[in-house]
Amino acid sequence: MKQLKYHFLVLLATILVAGSFLASEKLAGIINSFSLTLLRFLGAAVLLLPFILFNRTRRNAVIPTLPRAMAISFFYAAFFIGFFQSLTITTSLNTGTLFTLLPLITAIFSVILFREKITPLQLLVYLIGMVGTCWVILAGQITLLSAFSFNKGDLIFIAALVFMCLFSISMKLLYRDDDMTVLVFCTLVCGSVWMMLALLYTGLPLDWHLIQNESVLNMAYLIIAATLMTGYLYQTTIIVLGPNSVNAYVYLNPALIAVLLLIIDDVHIPTIVIPGIIISTLATFFLQRNIHHSRAN
Repeated sequence: MKQLKYHFLVLLATILVAGSFLASEKLAGIINSFSLTLLRFLGAAVLLLPFILFNRTRRNAVIPTLPRAMAISFFYAAFFIGFFQSLTITTSLNTGTLFTLLPLITAIFSVILFREKITPLQLLVYLIGMVGTCWVILAGQITLLSAFSFNKGDLIFIAALVFMCLFSISMKLLYRDDDMTVLVFCTLVCGSVWMMLALLYTGLPLDWHLIQNESVLNMAYLIIAATLMTGYLYQTTIIVLGPNSVNAYVYLNPALIAVLLLIIDDVHIPTIVIPGIIISTLATFFLQRNIHHSRAN
């Protein structure tokens, strides 16, 4: 029952991340992605600041937590940097397709670092999940994969996926029974440092003054829901369930985006993508069962 609670929290985080794609799309072109990510990190850290300042125990825990948070946030920031850099060279279709590799890459790292096992059945389910997710991404036109052209941007994105795996794994390895509010706060502060360094290196402007009217609401969603809440949820659930189990929920992202588009923007889900939604959902369910049984044995 305890595990079920954490699976529900991962699902909630996955829904919030799916919503971030919609909000980010509406903010695209207003300010550069590096500046957008820095604002997300800083805004979320500022919201958490009172909970740190007015609690002596948490306040005293910040300095000892910072070195570990610096390492954790490096991998998180490196993912965003690699992701944005790859999109200057490759296509969103390529990155969306390659993103389906994340659960499998995480599973491989888990085998190496945590001695977890990948059974032949699990490997089959990973592949089925990739097919289902690609089906949704490609709107049922799986033949589009034949036009997939591997380029330098794709290599950069695969490197970004590795950093995302290392982010999940580092949270598991570097956790020291921390107060989660302190750990999330320190991770956001350190992540802001890494993003500021990236902005200084690229020479891109902040341009935060350009966020106005409806864009303010979308930015608020990214800060509160997609950064602060998901940061707390992911760091909490990875410690209990492990990165392998948490990252398997990636297969649900395209399906959840389609559902949110229907609810928020009244964009109807094409009938052709429904089989992909069913396949990716079933693959996620069976993966969770197999991962749980593998650990129990």
